[in-house]
Formats: sequence, structure tokens, C-alpha cells
Amino acid sequence: MSESQAGAESPHLDHDQREQAADHSTPHALVIHEIVREEGETAMERTASALIWSGLAAGLSMGFSFLVQAILQSELPASKSQHLIASLGYTIGFVFVILGRQQLFTESTLTAVLPVLTRRDLRTVGKTLRLWSIVLLSNLVGTAVFAALLQFKDVFDPDVNAALAEVARAPFSAGFGVTLVRAVFAGWLIALMVWLLPSARSARLLTILLVTYTVGVSKLTHVIASSAEAAYAVMTHAASIGDYFGVFLLPTLLGNMIGGISMVAIVNHAAIAPEIGDTQ
Repeated sequence: MSESQAGAESPHLDHDQREQAADHSTPHALVIHEIVREEGETAMERTASALIWSGLAAGLSMGFSFLVQAILQSELPASKSQHLIASLGYTIGFVFVILGRQQLFTESTLTAVLPVLTRRDLRTVGKTLRLWSIVLLSNLVGTAVFAALLQFKDVFDPDVNAALAEVARAPFSAGFGVTLVRAVFAGWLIALMVWLLPSARSARLLTILLVTYTVGVSKLTHVIASSAEAAYAVMTHAASIGDYFGVFLLPTLLGNMIGGISMVAIVNHAAIAPEIGDTQ
């Protein structure tokens, strides 16, 4: 029996107290599933122009994860704890995007997959593919624009520019297989965060900070956050266009999708699929 059911059936509480108990109880897994699924359904019904602008805004916002991380790194002395503190900057872009309700591709590896798993028809699959393609491209364009803005001289101190160059090497630091596995973990964590947010309530900010800090401090690869770094490396001639697509984008995109879809969407849907069947 869930806490909300216990509160509703308790003979020791009056009506108002039962409502108060229900408000403070943890939502049932089926309720969380439906909240997340509805977010996916809503996103899939948005117009192309709305998705483009929201996706572009998310890409621009994610650039601040790159920038703030570099600023913190430039101000810290070289030590073992430098990365632990600088990784706090990695969380900033996610806070802006999620609290600002901007469209982020890796969130949709959960929200847009649940409607597919629930409805199981080609029409929903088509809507999901449309959403993914528009949002992914818009996110990547946004990060590229942010990286281009960082090319203006004298905007930031030389120490910050040096830190930006150092952080920008991270997406190219490993081979295809390692980058793929790192991206699986990143996609897993971001999709898990989306699953956790409906029950986080007043702790939404803390949830975002904890999960995205884990991604940053673990040096995992996120297709949008790391795209700002990778685009900067290309623009400063530290990497080639081929490196951007072959070394970074392809394995990271595949890994994020595998992590988000298989580790969270499918597993969490399977856990409550029998309950969905009982309600139909």
C-alpha cells in the first residue's frame, strides 16, 4: 500500500488531514510514468518552429556549462581538488534549461519514448523521430553559436581562454568505445533525473545539481553539453570537423540514446506495464 492510499483510508484522519497526507506522499511509479509520458506527448504536438526556438535556446543555455566550468578552473590552483570544484560549473547549463522548460534532446530519450512504449504504433514513432531530429539539430546549432561567441577577443581574461581551450579537449580524450560507454552512463543519468523530477517537488534544483554534477565530475560525455566544448575546439583549430563527427558526436549520440532509452525508459516502463494494462 502506498503512503497516499494509507492516508486516504486511515480512520484517524479527517478529510483535510487525508488531503495533506496525500500531498506529502511520494507519487506512485505509475503516476510518475504518466507525468513523464504526458510531457513527451505535449512536446511531440508542438509546432516545428516552437521546437526549433526552444531547442536553440537550450543549446545556447548549455554553453554556460562549458563557460562556467572553465572560469572556475581558471581561478583554482592546480591540484587534485581542482576538477571536483570546477565540475560545479558543469551543472549551470542544465539548471537553466530544465527550470526554464527549454527543449533538451537527452530529456526526450525518456519523455518521447514512453508514448511509443505505451501506444506502440507507427504514428507515435514518427512523431518521436520528428521531435528528436528537430531538437537535436537545434541544440547543436545553439551550442555552435555559443562557441562562436566565445571567439571574440578580450571578452574574457587570458586565463579563462586558456581554461576554455583545456576543457574543450575533453570530448576528444578517448577512443570510440570509451566515449560510447561514458555517453551511456551520461544518458542514463540524465534520463533518470527526468524520472526523478516529478517526485522531487521543492528539491528539484538539488536533484538537478546532484545528478548533473555526477555527470560532470565523472567526466562523462553528454551530446549537447560537450558539443559546446567540441565546437570550440574546432573553431580554435584544436580539432577537425572529422574529429567533431567521428570522435565526439557519433559515439556520444549513440551512447546517450542507449543509456536513456534502454536503462531508464524501457526498464521503468516494464516495471509498471502490468499496472497500465490493469487500468485499460
